[in-house]
Amino acid sequence: MGDAVEQAGSDVIINLKIVPGSSKTAISGLLDGRLKIKIAAPPEKGKANECLIDFLAGRLGVKKNDLSVISGQTSPVKQVRACCVTVEKVRQKLGL
Repeated sequence: MGDAVEQAGSDVIINLKIVPGSSKTAISGLLDGRLKIKIAAPPEKGKANECLIDFLAGRLGVKKNDLSVISGQTSPVKQVRACCVTVEKVRQKLGL
């Protein structure tokens, strides 16, 4: 495991640890090389993943379609692929 944010060709991979069912959706620091994000939605029927994508799209200033969960669909440890952004922009917008 490298950095929380990595270049992957023309895309950016964001390595995450998600805590679903939290009181609010917010970034809560780094944990084991991953960005830890608390998610207000429960971990059922894709609600937490949808909330995560909505939150990241808003923070990064990109369309939801520019983001996709590429691993960890049903796990709290996830990778999200972001297109149309740079590693530097992602780090800046996420406070890394």
